[in-house]
Amino acid sequence: MTLDIGIKELEAARRIFGDRLPLAERFVEHLASSGIDRGLLGPREVPRLWDRHVLNCAVIAELIPEKARVADVGSGAGLPGLALAIARPDAMFVLIEPLERRVNWLREVTDDLGLENVEIFRGRAEQAVGKFQVDVVTARAVSALSGLAALTIPLLKGSGEVLAIKGRSAGEEVTKAAKIIRRLGGVATSVETVGGALLEEPTTVVRIVVAR
Repeated sequence: MTLDIGIKELEAARRIFGDRLPLAERFVEHLASSGIDRGLLGPREVPRLWDRHVLNCAVIAELIPEKARVADVGSGAGLPGLALAIARPDAMFVLIEPLERRVNWLREVTDDLGLENVEIFRGRAEQAVGKFQVDVVTARAVSALSGLAALTIPLLKGSGEVLAIKGRSAGEEVTKAAKIIRRLGGVATSVETVGGALLEEPTTVVRIVVAR
């Protein structure tokens, strides 16, 4: 089942997920059914699950180093965490989510898909600091960058990268958050677009390099 997916999106999905495309399709089926039923996404999102959500997230897999350890903050409906875990079986993912109903859904979907590279942590990002050794922190639709930096950078323990999926205001957010990013250890911040050759609308990512 390729739920509401166009020819271009299907080709992008094949390129991103490879032989794990059937897992991505099952993930989309979960989003379109129990994900909607439990309020993780609105019903109007169903026609846009592939392009606006799953592919929009999964395309940043190319920015994650090989065999990296990744923390996904505010995983919610598994976006981007589960999408990336499907695309990158070589990497390990910790999905950080405070709400019980979302955690339960994430566990059900992870178990159904048989994703052995996923661990789920119920709690806020602040509570996860020091509990995991990670190289990369991802986030999407969590908060403005100034607040998000304070949630994500401490998880890196002084070294690594934050990949925050953002919209058109990314540049403005970077300007506003510059001071707090530097104070937390960010040494370089850039706005990048990913997936231009694959997606109708490329994904905008704020990339923060953290170093001691």
